[in-house]
Amino acid sequence: MKTILSHANLIDCVEPKVRPDTAVLIEDGRISAILPSGEAGSAGDAQLIDLKGGYLMPGLWDVHIHPDYLSLDEMPLADQVTLFGHRLAAALTESGIVGLRCAGAHHFMDVAWKRAFDSGQHVGPRLFASGYFLTTTGGHFLTSGHALEVDGPYGWVKAIREQIKNGVDHIKLNLSGGIMGPTWDLHTHSFLLDDEIRAAFEICRKRGFKVMAHAANPDAVKNAIRLGAHSIEHGYIMDDECIALLLEHDTWYVPTLAISHLTDSQATNPFEAAWVAERGLSQALCCRAEAASDVHATWFRKALDAGVRMALGSDIRPLKEAALLEMGLWVRDGATPWQTLVAATRHGAEVCGVGAELGTVEAGKLADLIVVGANPLEDISNVRHLQLVLKEGRVVSDKRHLSGAIPQQGELPS
Repeated sequence: MKTILSHANLIDCVEPKVRPDTAVLIEDGRISAILPSGEAGSAGDAQLIDLKGGYLMPGLWDVHIHPDYLSLDEMPLADQVTLFGHRLAAALTESGIVGLRCAGAHHFMDVAWKRAFDSGQHVGPRLFASGYFLTTTGGHFLTSGHALEVDGPYGWVKAIREQIKNGVDHIKLNLSGGIMGPTWDLHTHSFLLDDEIRAAFEICRKRGFKVMAHAANPDAVKNAIRLGAHSIEHGYIMDDECIALLLEHDTWYVPTLAISHLTDSQATNPFEAAWVAERGLSQALCCRAEAASDVHATWFRKALDAGVRMALGSDIRPLKEAALLEMGLWVRDGATPWQTLVAATRHGAEVCGVGAELGTVEAGKLADLIVVGANPLEDISNVRHLQLVLKEGRVVSDKRHLSGAIPQQGELPS
């Protein structure tokens, strides 16, 4: 199948600019050529989609997600699995999130949906599975239902082997407490003993599995980097040595600003205010988030300015809203719209190991693309003006008629 996307304002996420009146030719799910619209020629047997000046860019990525936090008493497992699939599909079709990396999901529901999407049984984003969030007895994230308590060096080795056996893509390890948790679960505390953490990283290294490390304080961050973590999640508190180590080891940093930045007193726009009202966070947890917010923002900006490799992950729900909120927080904390777009596209694909295939609009890459109605390089919230979503060149969501646009001959119906 051939498709021509014509008259686009192209943001390829390779260069920080807009390429006006550009055409992208897609054949068999891949981008075959990028050229001025006037040189695209006649459609012939190709499907022609006139974007009428819409902003064409790579689809978005959110590389730190979880399913809803529901116990089996609240909802049977089968219903939770179904709900997660619905949320994942909605992230693709409603917000243009083409790739997601899971950071903890019980009963390997992420593995199940990854297989369903990859096989073509269902239309959904590209999903990278972690299985359970591995923590200690009395560790972090226990109230979510997605954490598995593990103790002792061999306990960690056995749990990681079970994860591998069940088909995960990476291993999510918990090295510290967090902001959202009981009073004994503090992000200033580190949880693993030295022999436990060494054993966990050693088996991951032997088996060739990347470690996604929850590390919220300097001690945890430095231990994770030195032992070979692929990515540091959160980094609420860091120090200059953490930044130096991130650079030295070329370790990814996923800051998840939403965890400390989204409370009623911190909301700065209607999108954030609506999310905060819906979330209904307790006053105690709001206080913990607000107490951590300024320090979190400081180290985010220091990492950004130092040139640390950073990707965008939200750690909140609903999945269709989460990455969009996180993008706004990046800009609020000092990132440019360009830096934010790269973190949510090119870097998202790279942290998941598929940067050679996805994450930018370049000839030869898979055509996982979105079209938005206004320029996100001028205002990052313009990513919300979604018009089209394509997965491997096939339109999976068309919202152009919702904005009053009239399709021309050769365009897809809504």
